[in-house]
Amino acid sequence: MRPVMSRLTAEFWVHAYLARLRLYDIPAFVTSHGDDTSGAVLVKLNTLDGRACAYHRTFDLMTGSRKWDLLVDGDEVDVDASIAKQLGFDPDLWVVEVEDRQGRHLLDEPGLGE
Repeated sequence: MRPVMSRLTAEFWVHAYLARLRLYDIPAFVTSHGDDTSGAVLVKLNTLDGRACAYHRTFDLMTGSRKWDLLVDGDEVDVDASIAKQLGFDPDLWVVEVEDRQGRHLLDEPGLGE
């Protein structure tokens, strides 16, 4: 029998992510507060040069793993338009905006993909 693993709530994950970013002095803030329990999360990375990208978490049916994939990349206004479109489909969506000239988002660090 496999052990039952509970998922973190969206709110808990977002707060933990913001805390991790603070440890690296990377500014970030919530621009859309989704459903506290089960809302999906988008992370927008703003490199403060007019460019941005957004990441969303995907689920691999073959392995059962979760990972962060690039959703959109380009001019910041285009990325914002894509995020606005996503919010139109899913009002429970969380959006976290990370601002870092070096392009750091920390999503590839252990513990953030689950």
